[in-house]
Amino acid sequence: MHALLDVCGLNKVYEGSGRRVEAVRDLTFTVDAGELVCLVGPSGCGKTTLLKCMGGLLTPTAGEVLLSGRKVSGPPPGMAFVFQEYGRSLFPWMRVGENIELPLKQKDLSRSRRRELVADALESVGLTDAAGAYPWQLSGGMQQRVAIARALAYEPEVLLMDEPFAAVDAQTRADLEDLVRGLWRERGITILFVTHDIDEAVYLGERVVVLSASPTVVQEQLKVDLPVERDQLHTRVAPRFAELRTHVYEQIQAAKRGTLPVQDRLTKSDTPPLR
Repeated sequence: MHALLDVCGLNKVYEGSGRRVEAVRDLTFTVDAGELVCLVGPSGCGKTTLLKCMGGLLTPTAGEVLLSGRKVSGPPPGMAFVFQEYGRSLFPWMRVGENIELPLKQKDLSRSRRRELVADALESVGLTDAAGAYPWQLSGGMQQRVAIARALAYEPEVLLMDEPFAAVDAQTRADLEDLVRGLWRERGITILFVTHDIDEAVYLGERVVVLSASPTVVQEQLKVDLPVERDQLHTRVAPRFAELRTHVYEQIQAAKRGTLPVQDRLTKSDTPPLR
């Protein structure tokens, strides 16, 4: 089985004003079709840079990203983004339905089909009655649901999410996490989810890719062997959840120090080899 997303030896160097910063160094990993993979790492390790290279928004200095075997050289049609700053990604002068429909105008779709997709996406995120509202009339959590609906309406193969819940309160965040897991299971979309929150990565992901400190490489890939059915109340208090999040925490602390933990809490057989 071929990977849907293939990151091969990715390197990104920023140069300017007499400075040279190597943000990402020789990053290699794959994401299979239908996977939900979370990326975590120390603050400032280049997670957003990586995601922008994967989405064709930045050109890597070396290496390449392949989507279905084809090199990504610009934003590919089979990919959609959800950013952290929902307030900036939605146009305040356009109604919710218009915001969601806007990217669909790049596709060769009839007006009625575009409206079908908008209505379906709004229903999927629980905002059926919000199509006529303006973004500024909605709460932060509702605005982020609109951003997710816009991505869903585009019918992407791959959804790239860059710390999308960092700016909302804890209760809203929990609701949005469950929304993403539900949408992933219902629609079978491949999701790459970047977060700085270890608990969120373990709760959401089927696999967690732990990145090193900058310049970034893949430090570990961890299979999350929690049940597919998860909920905020029971999953987060399960002993296995605690073991996994402690292991990822130890890996990130080791990444900050530039070392590997002396003793892992998980056996080698629990973690798949790097690909």
